[in-house]
Amino acid sequence: MTEEKGKTTRRDFFKGAAIGAMGGTLAMMGLYSYAPWRKAHFPKVERKLADIGACKNIKVTNISETSWFENAHLMGDIKGAGGLLVNQYDYNWPPFGDGAGLGKGSYQKGIDKIKHLLPDRLEEAWEITEKLSVHPENAGGYACLIELEELNGKKHKYLLDSGWSYKWTDECFQREGIDKMLQNREIEALFISHEHFDHFWGLPVTMKYDPTITLYIPDGFYPEGLQYIKDSGHKGKVIKVKAGLNPVIPGMASFVFAIPIICRVYGEQSMYFNIKDKGLVSVTGCCHQSIIQFAETAYREIKYENDNLYGVYGGLHISPFEDWDPKYDDLVISLGKYGFEKIGCNHCTGILCAKKFISAGYPVVEGTAQNRSKDKAYLGNGDKIGFGIGV
Repeated sequence: MTEEKGKTTRRDFFKGAAIGAMGGTLAMMGLYSYAPWRKAHFPKVERKLADIGACKNIKVTNISETSWFENAHLMGDIKGAGGLLVNQYDYNWPPFGDGAGLGKGSYQKGIDKIKHLLPDRLEEAWEITEKLSVHPENAGGYACLIELEELNGKKHKYLLDSGWSYKWTDECFQREGIDKMLQNREIEALFISHEHFDHFWGLPVTMKYDPTITLYIPDGFYPEGLQYIKDSGHKGKVIKVKAGLNPVIPGMASFVFAIPIICRVYGEQSMYFNIKDKGLVSVTGCCHQSIIQFAETAYREIKYENDNLYGVYGGLHISPFEDWDPKYDDLVISLGKYGFEKIGCNHCTGILCAKKFISAGYPVVEGTAQNRSKDKAYLGNGDKIGFGIGV
């Protein structure tokens, strides 16, 4: 894609050559894979160039990137419960613990024990679920605040995701002032990226402060997830976003990728922002669709300033469990070919991957490793990043 945009550089070319330099046929394969002439074998991409308008800038506050605190506990639970294809509501994780043990849970049995406490008495609900769930101390969650300024100066605030642990998510909301923003109805909508535990199960925390908030969810939620929205105390509008591009306000759109995801989840909603005079910014929760498909979709579907992929923020889902595989190096190399001017990554990108981005010379905005985030190589809890604005 990048070659068609005229952005291939000598650096891109020599990276391919360097990787191919291991010898013999592999050398030629590596050289060819990253060289400009390979595009002759690709079908021409038909660009739809949908006009989503433009905005002045956006700022993203990382409320919580710590989806879980220990990889070993999470992966041990998943393996012990039967693997990645098991329904996430059966794991017996909080808040749906029913005391039956690992892999023997159910949404209904779990929610029945705390439903009467939601959304206002979250501390009591969490105390109950801690005693009945598997590894409740490992639950964290992902959530970020997106602040957008239109070209006319009008400002908007949106949430992307609502964490997992009631206790941790509420603590993070209070730390970043999200609780007050919600109470004051400053935040216009909550976008749920996907149904996974670490992005969605903390929903009652948002409801505690604004049960009337408009909720955007990707079409494809299972019955448990749809019921949980009601059981969480939500009284506002629920918009089920169909697969494809969905404009929201000038310069902002979501895109729902209709894909199956581990733990019996379907569909991921990611965000695109067209920044005036800068280019397109992509914001994602987990990017299960892959960063390559994320970038290629933007190129194929959207018209944006200067035809420039300006920035990306979020979990890029390359090595979330630090289980590095050599094939991931191709993703690291490929990311550089898109010419992003600012990269902010977090939780499921993986620490090792973030460090590889930095070693490759990519324009990564590093964090502070504060509030229980583990490394400065990515944006941690409470860190901020701006696009079209100095943050």
